[in-house]
Amino acid sequence: MSEDKNMFMTDQAVGAVMMALQKSLMEQSDIVPVLKEFKFRLSEGGLMILNPPLVKFNEESEETLQESFGFDAVPPQSE
Repeated sequence: MSEDKNMFMTDQAVGAVMMALQKSLMEQSDIVPVLKEFKFRLSEGGLMILNPPLVKFNEESEETLQESFGFDAVPPQSE
């Protein structure tokens, strides 16, 4: 049989997928376009995503997360 062609995602790639999911949930938007835009590179450690999504938090999104999960999404800052 020919050389094994299996590929695995790096922790970075898994994190990028999770960020895409979080972003789509927060924005109540479709995740498919974000996933289709991913640019991949195979590294020694596995499959990496070159353009992971950015998730920006504001007070409204923090409140939404708190309501959804029942706890503070961002831990309070100690002064």
